[in-house]
Amino acid sequence: MFPTKQHLTVVRTLAVALVAAAGLAGCATYDDEFATINSRLDQLDSRVQSAAQSAESANQSAQQANQRLDQLESRVQRIEGAAPGRAPRG
Repeated sequence: MFPTKQHLTVVRTLAVALVAAAGLAGCATYDDEFATINSRLDQLDSRVQSAAQSAESANQSAQQANQRLDQLESRVQRIEGAAPGRAPRG
């Protein structure tokens, strides 16, 4: 059986279909990789947000501690200023 024009057209169409299928199959692996990357980015974003909240909480605690320290320092200065002078011993 000799190849006819119709046979060559069918073979050519099948070849194009195989090349297209191979090309689309290659894109599917990129979709998986993009999904993996997006998932990792979401995890990193969650970690960054958590770290930012922790930093904000630590900052508020430090400000409260500084206010308390200022109150105590002011109190000590008042007590030292109100104490009568004492004669040194010895």
